Amino acid sequence: MSLAIFDLDNTLLSIDSDHAWGEFLLEQGAVDPVAYREANERFMADYNAGTLDMAAFLEMALKPLADNSPEQLSAWHQQFMASKIEPNILPKAEELLARHRTKGDTLLIITATNRFITAPIAERLGVDHLIAVNPEVKEGRYTGRVSGIPSYREGKVTRLEKWLEDQDLTMEGAWFYSDSHNDLPLLEIVEHPVAVDPDDTLREIAKERQWRIMSLRD
Repeated sequence: MSLAIFDLDNTLLSIDSDHAWGEFLLEQGAVDPVAYREANERFMADYNAGTLDMAAFLEMALKPLADNSPEQLSAWHQQFMASKIEPNILPKAEELLARHRTKGDTLLIITATNRFITAPIAERLGVDHLIAVNPEVKEGRYTGRVSGIPSYREGKVTRLEKWLEDQDLTMEGAWFYSDSHNDLPLLEIVEHPVAVDPDDTLREIAKERQWRIMSLRD
């Protein structure tokens, strides 16, 4: 039995849930239709290029959580799950999760997307353990700020190390599945790194290092 770690966006899902949530908010008329769309697209491009300013992105991404009531956010998220997430859960991803589950492995999703967006997705996928960006909450409402270290790039490793300590688990025999070169810091320290429908940069590195490359979309 080992630890099986999964990136979420464009790995288990065929979309980026953070970007899709931004599109959903635009459809609801909940954010500025021009400025927010431009920023959402720019930050997505920066992420793909490996140049994302995470602090600037989170300032934008978490503001709608602070601007709306928990009740409104919950209602929106239910719609979001039905319209954006459910159609983009990859059947082969669910099969992969099931294979690791059958082996008795501990399943963990680790993502740079915030917990408000991703906790219901992890629950839908039957994954009990989630490391995500934690939005700060005070007196029952989101503040628009981040709590702790964002789980992005090297931050994923830092957060994972703390999680392993809390869970009394080790990285021995661990797997990590990801599509993104942004996840190289974590891919480089697991025994079984797997590039899943990888971006061009990760594909080249995976070939050079003879990592397994697989698709969950074929």
